[in-house]
Amino acid sequence: MIGLIQRVTHAQVDVEGVTVGQIGKGILLLLGVEKEDTPAHADKLLHRVLNYRIFPDENGRMNLSLLDIQGELLVVPQFTLPADTRKGMRPSFTPAASPDKGKILFDTFCHSALQQLTHIQKGIFSADMQVLLVNDGPVTFWLQT
Repeated sequence: MIGLIQRVTHAQVDVEGVTVGQIGKGILLLLGVEKEDTPAHADKLLHRVLNYRIFPDENGRMNLSLLDIQGELLVVPQFTLPADTRKGMRPSFTPAASPDKGKILFDTFCHSALQQLTHIQKGIFSADMQVLLVNDGPVTFWLQT
């Protein structure tokens, strides 16, 4: 499972001109599911996302997590993240999970996040989405389990 996290001051996801998810200070997570992923991978990635120290402390050092600052989380399904781009001029999606499995693990991830966070929003699986964000820093990290 792959998570591209971005520290944001604001992020939103729109579908057909309608905002379906929106957050203030927190993390925008683009979530990619690979063929071999399991619910255990989702749990491990969620733990990393919630506890990854990317927010500044009182000294300006990245030392606080999303849980520490009681920040918000916007999870957007991103089936292109697992693409194999090592050769050629067109990505191969063979490493990606099937749509059915991807949706199940995306929903599992979001349900578990709801148990630990006050404010979580999400995109719509397999929809054509427009994602708007203000990346704070910019701070972006690739997490993989």
